[in-house]
Amino acid sequence: MLTADVVLPCLDEAEALPWVLSRIPAGWRAIVVDNGSTDGSAEIARALGAVVVHEPRRGFGSACHAGLRAAQAEYVCFCDCDASLDPGLLTGFVRRIADGDSDLVLGRRRPRQRGVWPAHARAGNAALSRMLRRRTGLRLRDLGPMRAGRRTDLLALDLTDRRSGYPLQMVVRACDTGLRVTEVDVPYLPRSGKSKVTGTWRGTWHAVRDMSAVLAEQPRSLVNGGTR
Repeated sequence: MLTADVVLPCLDEAEALPWVLSRIPAGWRAIVVDNGSTDGSAEIARALGAVVVHEPRRGFGSACHAGLRAAQAEYVCFCDCDASLDPGLLTGFVRRIADGDSDLVLGRRRPRQRGVWPAHARAGNAALSRMLRRRTGLRLRDLGPMRAGRRTDLLALDLTDRRSGYPLQMVVRACDTGLRVTEVDVPYLPRSGKSKVTGTWRGTWHAVRDMSAVLAEQPRSLVNGGTR
């Protein structure tokens, strides 16, 4: 049976945690990375059987990378901890990698009702997808947080962004190093609570700014003296 570690970056998600952790596939390990919660999220996660990692440095990338470093399984998955995405679907992601169909699988968010994905967030995502295509040639329609890869591959990417650019940097560096990146459709559900990133125009702007800086990076192959 394929197993994996699921990294769940968490900042004040006490309401969503019970549902999210109940959807972790049997035999898999949930790693909840508490990024400064004040609502008891860490205690709830621990009581529900998750491994809890405390990451004091704020930032989505900080939380994700702390979880990646704490992971031990061959496959590592990432999923938001706000109940907007079902971690039970990650079994299909890992299967695609194990079967040799992909090296990094991303979930393309497909809203099931109006208002789930705000217009400004969708616009920012579309703009970044176009910039990613120009930078790498990769045709993705979403740069969402739900994804899976091999732990050794992900660690080898030497990711440095610790803010909102972390998910994009993972994709860019994976592409630069020759990993096969694919996406599959996943339902996008109403999140629990207010988004810390894309819930406001300001949050979306900061995310786009962080990701634009990632896209401006020189390809690693060229930095290392090779060719793309």
